[in-house]
Amino acid sequence: MTWEIKLFESKRGEKPVEEFIKSLNERVQLKITRTLEHLEEFGLEGAYPHVKKLTSTSLWELRILGGDNIRIFYVTITGKVFLLLHGFKKKTQKTPTKEIAIAQKRLDEYQSRKN
Repeated sequence: MTWEIKLFESKRGEKPVEEFIKSLNERVQLKITRTLEHLEEFGLEGAYPHVKKLTSTSLWELRILGGDNIRIFYVTITGKVFLLLHGFKKKTQKTPTKEIAIAQKRLDEYQSRKN
């Protein structure tokens, strides 16, 4: 069974990860699409080196490697689903705390609506 990719949607119907991806050039969008398709087909087992667990959080990081260093934070939810929460261009060695906080806030919002 393959995995499903879902995009976080705000209360106002905004999909920030989709908006982020659309803001990138076509070459990078294609790279992201291919990586997401790989994630859908193989799940976590076949996704390395494109995935990494963030220490001390429930978040995972999808790593689009290359000159752009795109990162997309996500979590896995019941039923073989990846929920994409936040995307950004990584410009420093260490993942910025601000970016993690945005993803965590969206996860909290998602979970509060599900309960």
